[in-house]
Amino acid sequence: MTVRGVDVSSYQSATYSTKGLDFAFIKATEGTSYINPRMTAQAAHARRNGLVTGFYHFLRPGDMKAQARYFVDQACSVEGDPLFADWEDSRVSCAQKDQFLAEVRRLRGATHRVGLYCNQDYWLRRDTSGDAGDALWIADYVTAGRPRIKARWLFHQHTDRPLDTNVADFPDRAALRAWATKAAAPPSKPSPPAATYTVRSGDTLSGIAARYGTTVAKLAAANHIANPDRIYAGQTLKIVK
Repeated sequence: MTVRGVDVSSYQSATYSTKGLDFAFIKATEGTSYINPRMTAQAAHARRNGLVTGFYHFLRPGDMKAQARYFVDQACSVEGDPLFADWEDSRVSCAQKDQFLAEVRRLRGATHRVGLYCNQDYWLRRDTSGDAGDALWIADYVTAGRPRIKARWLFHQHTDRPLDTNVADFPDRAALRAWATKAAAPPSKPSPPAATYTVRSGDTLSGIAARYGTTVAKLAAANHIANPDRIYAGQTLKIVK
């Protein structure tokens, strides 16, 4: 993949290298009391160098709607900048993450893409809804562009050296910008091959369907499930598209 980017926070310089980059995602806020003191300068640096610029909010326990409002009010975003929830705090539930995404979409969804950042473990073991908004930004430190998930993703953070580095599933910067500004849908991607999934405690068929980009009806039919509300831990499901 040739579309590359970084994500930065107050730990990085306001004049980070942009050589060979197409996008930069910048930490804006955390909870309802923290603003990245370098956000404005880091964003201006990205824009001066022609990068697609986005912002993220680090979720903390508390009022998700209040955090969403704080994020959109404090981020120095302009129309067309992607906005992300950064889900890393184990005290924040999947339901709270979803509530935050929903509120940001309500507040800014008409003019911004709204997505989710999380690592592979959170996506596979903590997420139960499959809700990543407009874009899943997945952290998994493996070969760039090959995160170990089956869900549709658009951004892959594949290393943190020398700083958090990402690739995006777009053919070029123009396509990424068109998506960000809602001038185009995300590029199509072939469906993954047939797979199986072992049900874990707390799983729902609807959540599994969302995670794999399929439907409850298709999963139920393929696995001869008469009642979609009744699956059990340890059950092996055939995943079909």
